[in-house]
Amino acid sequence: MPETNCAGVVVTTLNKILAIAGTVLVLGGLALGFRSVSAGGTDCGSAFQPAGGVTPMACDGALNSAGTLVTVVLSAGVLCLIAAVTVRVVLARVVRAKVNA
Repeated sequence: MPETNCAGVVVTTLNKILAIAGTVLVLGGLALGFRSVSAGGTDCGSAFQPAGGVTPMACDGALNSAGTLVTVVLSAGVLCLIAAVTVRVVLARVVRAKVNA
């Protein structure tokens, strides 16, 4: 029976959690970017596609807030995905170093 490595299981689980969280955050950020916002009863469009024509000044704050939220959520998702890839690469190098030792 193969020997189980508790640290390897923890790192693999952490990698899966980071990858899933990153994917969910990126998809959620995209969904938030296409979500329509309104201010004072006026449809302002979305963060990715503001309403056509001249939008009222009340829309500026709503669109700015929506854009900031989308940027934060997408950035967090990308950082989680980068962390997942980094954990995977480091784990592969550690395993390779143990095999070669």
